[in-house]
Amino acid sequence: MKFLQTLAGIALAGAFALPAAAQDPTFFRIGTGGAGGTYFPIGGTIANGISAPPGSRACDEGGQCGVPGLIAIAQSTTASVFNNAAVQNGELEAGLAAADVTRSMYLGEGKFEGKPHPKLRIVANLFPEDLHLVMPKGSTIADLGDLQGKRVGIAQAGSGTQVAVLQMLDAWGVNRDNMEEAELNNSQSAERLADGQIDAYFYAAGWPVAAMVQLASTKGMALHSFSEEDLAKINEIIPAYIPSKIPAGVYEGVDEDILTPAVSAMLVVSSDLSDELVYGLTKALWNDNTRKLLDNGHAKGKQITAETALDGVSALGVPLHPGAEKFYKEAGLLK
Repeated sequence: MKFLQTLAGIALAGAFALPAAAQDPTFFRIGTGGAGGTYFPIGGTIANGISAPPGSRACDEGGQCGVPGLIAIAQSTTASVFNNAAVQNGELEAGLAAADVTRSMYLGEGKFEGKPHPKLRIVANLFPEDLHLVMPKGSTIADLGDLQGKRVGIAQAGSGTQVAVLQMLDAWGVNRDNMEEAELNNSQSAERLADGQIDAYFYAAGWPVAAMVQLASTKGMALHSFSEEDLAKINEIIPAYIPSKIPAGVYEGVDEDILTPAVSAMLVVSSDLSDELVYGLTKALWNDNTRKLLDNGHAKGKQITAETALDGVSALGVPLHPGAEKFYKEAGLLK
């Protein structure tokens, strides 16, 4: 992944070195997540799909089929909370973010009480992010209450996972006072679990998660399967987290279906972006060329479809960007 990030940096540097042409480049930064998760590779695929740098061959001539003149770059970040804040502040043009965090930040409620982020706008619902509660191979717990007194990775500060996980744990009487929490990204969490430095860790992402694939094939791991009653309880606490399933065989040694809560990942932009630009990138996101990229990239890419792009959006309480809305109406996906 470091190699990919280096390539992205080289590409960006090269883009700045382009000579002035009839069409000036437009740079478009997409906040993603850690290199060992799902946001980073999916964000890279989206960036590729919506880009069409000045001087590139036309789409119908076998070139890139993105927005003419657009150079999109996927940036590794600490994920949802950071991405939404950066979009609000103009530090990023777009970001991938969990639906529940996006709603709370837009409205200024919950942890973000009194701090609304009114510039957040939705382009598309992307894919479900399943909550992985990872433990050493052979380990089991009855419910989240068993994590009291344990060393637990609660994801990075600035991540949607951490916000949601702390709410869930609190419902079972577990908090920072009675567990030894570790604020780590996914790759760090997997390494610490493998080394015996933590007893469990949480991470919400679209499966398969690269760092967990590696952990499962080397040290081995277990995933906690939630009861249906616990899933209902979590859904009451955080309505955006709905019952889901990680199929058997996704990770080596995890041979049974894992019941777990999941939240939707959204592509978010700023209301400051022009309707024309967002219309163009939404159209590029759903063209045949980007479809091929999504189908041949990360496994979660196949679940990113125009037909599900608006699932849950109307109930979220965060507006669609007018440029995206125009595209969906023209495509017959929105009345």
